[in-house]
Amino acid sequence: MDTVPFLQSTPLLAVLASLAAVPLIALSGKKPNLREFWTFLAGFIKLALILSMGSYILSGNTHTYELCKILPGLSLQFTVDGFGMLFALVASSLWLVTSVYSIGYMRGLDEHAQTRYFCFFALALSATIGVAFSGNLLTMYLFYEMLSLSTYPLVTHHQDMEARGAGRKYLTYLLSTSIGLALPAMLATYLITGTLDFNVQGIFPPDTAKTTLVVLLIMFLYGFSKAGLMPFHSWLPGAMVAPTPVSALLHAVAVVKVGVFSIGRVLTGIFGIHLLASANLNVIVCVIAGFTVIISSLIALSQDNLKRRLAFSTVGQLAYIILGIGLASRLGVIGGMTHIAMHAFGKITLFFCAGAIFVATGKKYVSEMKGIGRRMPYTMAAFFIGSLSVIGLPPCGGLISKLQMVYGAMQADMFFVLVIYLVSSLLNAAYFFPIVYNAFFCPDEEAMFEKRVDEAPVFCMLPPVITAVISVVLFFFPGIFMDFASLMVVGV
Repeated sequence: MDTVPFLQSTPLLAVLASLAAVPLIALSGKKPNLREFWTFLAGFIKLALILSMGSYILSGNTHTYELCKILPGLSLQFTVDGFGMLFALVASSLWLVTSVYSIGYMRGLDEHAQTRYFCFFALALSATIGVAFSGNLLTMYLFYEMLSLSTYPLVTHHQDMEARGAGRKYLTYLLSTSIGLALPAMLATYLITGTLDFNVQGIFPPDTAKTTLVVLLIMFLYGFSKAGLMPFHSWLPGAMVAPTPVSALLHAVAVVKVGVFSIGRVLTGIFGIHLLASANLNVIVCVIAGFTVIISSLIALSQDNLKRRLAFSTVGQLAYIILGIGLASRLGVIGGMTHIAMHAFGKITLFFCAGAIFVATGKKYVSEMKGIGRRMPYTMAAFFIGSLSVIGLPPCGGLISKLQMVYGAMQADMFFVLVIYLVSSLLNAAYFFPIVYNAFFCPDEEAMFEKRVDEAPVFCMLPPVITAVISVVLFFFPGIFMDFASLMVVGV
């Protein structure tokens, strides 16, 4: 084992970086520039700590830091590996971009309680990195619940009846499923195996009854309902009442990605790829995820509210990730894990654009946006690139991860999954391309905007341009995320 080139406690420090900023942000409420300074300082420190572990992990190493022992075979601990690094790198880098966007959006609309917003935003990122670096199911579960509670004030930010109703649904779905399904499944797993530590070979003994494995698999799939698998998905479109930066956080960076990451950890670190394939458990995962992919895409077609259309698109794309990992083939797992990053940059671009449109024009319905490309060309160009990435077309990174999942389906001899990918990609194009076409090419008599450039404030316009450019860059240089993902399937 190579000498560790960083502090043993670096994973813990990465988690605590944004948590330590919370009191500083709270105390600087009357000085907005200072308040945002603490946000960015914490963000850069967090990213630097994560990057410091990158080369060590890429060399094929893992790093474990144990906080305390609770029971035999059960402790609170952090483990940094390829999958955790991939997710942590995505979350920490996009937090910085989202913070820039938040300044433009929250100040542009003169939103109330901005200090509270930035405090809980930082707290949510601590929980997210905690999930990324969790070394076992117990640690991951605790941070998973911390994220649910820390994002509730963000969902209910507007504090009106609609926001409170959405917040109640948000917590009801997330807490009832995690406590009612994931927690009992964890307890049963510990009783059967004597451990909850993640292991790429899986932890269940060979004589575990298949019925038991099937029941536990379904409990885990629906217990981590942040992943949005149907029918436990309706909290996600409902959460669209939150400010757009929160929606971007929920749908691209933190909450939903924590859901699919948690399921990915269970599939690869608790069951193990070999067991999923040999016991045909991968078929169950693919059927559940495939159903969600198709139905959510069909629902997205009927949504006029832009953020709700993006929300149902997210439901489908999350299921894409689970479908890829659930194939239990080498390329499928690599593609599913890589798609966490590719979708994050593409989808956050789309949400940033939706927010910029609202700040600049007050419009939030697709039917009200004919000709908007004439007034907001940079924003809508970024929207087009984000759409290409989510659909999986060149020259955007989404194509790379989707191709890997397609190859993974062939590798697993699951040709019905190929049909799902093809149909869903066509549906993705059907609900995104009309928006772009009407923005730039609708007839003059139907245009609802004058031919004058009037973009949102620069802090709202610049972030989607940046993430759109990164989506294109990832098409040509997807290596870092694919390399981290590949570490999880060595020998498969």
